[in-house]
Amino acid sequence: MDASRSADKPRINREDFRFFHPLRVRWAEVDGQKVVFNVNYYLYFDVTVTEYWRAVGFLEPLDMAGSHESELYVVKSSAEFHGSARYDDVIDIGCRAAVMGRSSLRMSFGVWLGDQHLTTGEIVYVNVDTRNGKAVPLQDAMKKCVLAYEKVAPAKQ
Repeated sequence: MDASRSADKPRINREDFRFFHPLRVRWAEVDGQKVVFNVNYYLYFDVTVTEYWRAVGFLEPLDMAGSHESELYVVKSSAEFHGSARYDDVIDIGCRAAVMGRSSLRMSFGVWLGDQHLTTGEIVYVNVDTRNGKAVPLQDAMKKCVLAYEKVAPAKQ
């Protein structure tokens, strides 16, 4: 990997994250180059955001699939790779609410192996009315839990 490609972009700060989820890289997640296959980082983000909701005390996203008037839909996900994890590495995946809009929520992720920052990622969610598919405001209970939990308050959009 050409490390200079992302050297001029600012990286996220580990200190901004309150929540971390440790994960051991499994054999099925590595590729022929003996590093984690890139698409698996999106799975890591998804597992981590699930544990994030448990940590902030807002379990509704975990229980709401198909049973509520609104749900969070993924509208964008991205990852930037700075290094590689390998089989049996124990990585720390940080997750935080970085930006909170009226109906959208941008979650920021960082993956570290010890002090080495491996990956930066984000997932953007939009709260959608399940009856008509239109964006609706984020639930007040969710915003309250996130704001009370986060070390660095999410930016407003």
